[in-house]
Amino acid sequence: MNKLIITIVLIGLFLFLVPPVLAENISGQSASLTYKTENSITNYKKKLAIEAVLKKYRSPLVNQVDSFLQTCEKYQLDCYLLPAIAGLESTFGRFIWPNSYNPFGWGRGYLMFESWPESINAVAKGLRDNYVKKGAVDVYAIGPIYSESPTWAARVTRFINEFEKEETKLTLLSSEFPVEL
Repeated sequence: MNKLIITIVLIGLFLFLVPPVLAENISGQSASLTYKTENSITNYKKKLAIEAVLKKYRSPLVNQVDSFLQTCEKYQLDCYLLPAIAGLESTFGRFIWPNSYNPFGWGRGYLMFESWPESINAVAKGLRDNYVKKGAVDVYAIGPIYSESPTWAARVTRFINEFEKEETKLTLLSSEFPVEL
């Protein structure tokens, strides 16, 4: 019983003292487009975080989590960037031009792809070649190029933050219940 009380007090202190710092770090990190090499546990948490958010929105992209992760690694992009763009542009693929497989609004949403992985790869390559390599290294730098909306970057960042929150939840849970991968 004492152990439970101590744990609750520690969690309460953590939640009381840490959120302002976490919010500052998350908002700064979320804007970065660059991929960070992660260990297998972190990658697994990112996979679960993406999957959880896609399920929450009843996204047809829920079975494409591995494609998102492999593509972000291939093009050295933040793993939450592409799903976040899809979240903003099409509510995670729910509202797209019929059979276009284009959840990103790429080409104003009229470009057609043969599959989800094809569109994920094409947009990641386009972001790497036409944005990152030309100096647009964060969401706020690509926003004015990618979209006419002045709020595009802030709204994409909101979705990135949603993925990061989900990952933080998984991190807290895994520290409570360690699991071998």
